[in-house]
Amino acid sequence: MALQELFIKNMVCSRCIWVVRQELERLGYSVAQVELGRVTIVEPPTDLTLIGPALEQHGFALLTDKTTRVVNQVKTLIIDLIQSGRIADLHTTLSDYLGETVGLDYAHLSHLFSTTENLTIEKFWIMQRIERAKELLSYNEMPISDIAKQLGYSSVAYLTNQFKQITGLTPAAYRAQNTTDRNPLDWI
Repeated sequence: MALQELFIKNMVCSRCIWVVRQELERLGYSVAQVELGRVTIVEPPTDLTLIGPALEQHGFALLTDKTTRVVNQVKTLIIDLIQSGRIADLHTTLSDYLGETVGLDYAHLSHLFSTTENLTIEKFWIMQRIERAKELLSYNEMPISDIAKQLGYSSVAYLTNQFKQITGLTPAAYRAQNTTDRNPLDWI
């Protein structure tokens, strides 16, 4: 049984996984596995030209360039780490985690990311954590201290400082506004 991996941009949640699987199966492909940013097709046909346009209708993109795949993998790892709430369980630095998981030197990853995205990995990391904080604040189910802990901040003051730099508001003021001023994760 032959397998082929495809790399897909803009997959940020479980719903994305479901949509990609449904679309590929609708096209007649036998899908072995779908995870954020990656699909494994069983016994792929030689002509994969239908996949790109089909995925683009849903806001995804088929990645064929190695650099773009690596950058997308970094983004996917960061988004997954934040959305899963596993930051607190991360017993290493983000740079070590990314370098080890991707299998490339962090300095090289950082250069590729910055060159491709015009944004540093650190800035992307901060922006993703702030978007997740906005989401958690809007639910109004957790104290701000728990949100800070879940997102890997060492203190509420640290979260508040970064949150205010990005949004212009403190987390408490954001929550009090009862706003839904959030950015889609794949737009960051």
